[in-house]
Amino acid sequence: MAKAKLKTTLNDASVDKFIESIPDEQQRSDTGKLLQIFRKVTGEEPKMWGSAIIGFGLYHLKYASGRELDGPLAAFSPRKGKLSIYITGGVERYEEKLAELGNFTMGKGCLYIKRLSDVDEKALVHLIKDSVRNGKAGVLYPRHE
Repeated sequence: MAKAKLKTTLNDASVDKFIESIPDEQQRSDTGKLLQIFRKVTGEEPKMWGSAIIGFGLYHLKYASGRELDGPLAAFSPRKGKLSIYITGGVERYEEKLAELGNFTMGKGCLYIKRLSDVDEKALVHLIKDSVRNGKAGVLYPRHE
């Protein structure tokens, strides 16, 4: 079966230009810090996925049905009023790390942070490392299992 066609795909847009276009100074600064953290954790260079997601590495997903798709192994996005950090395997898998993190909200596969200073950076780094490790091991999001 062919790979699924996604709206959010890897492209050649400039990560630097995207960051420069962020109007809020605090969010632009936090995005720069996250960029450094993700580079260090993944050992990968950032690439744009769609118009607003900064991704690192590649995550290949194959459904039992045979459907396949690719996504970033690790990613985040500076959204209006928050930073969205995408977590491989579903956020609830990381209960212990989340207890150490600080002030955030979450969805099934995302952490939402208003400012990077609201969270413990060491806990965030450990969480991203675990997420990357799970992605490399092929751990799926709950909705895909």
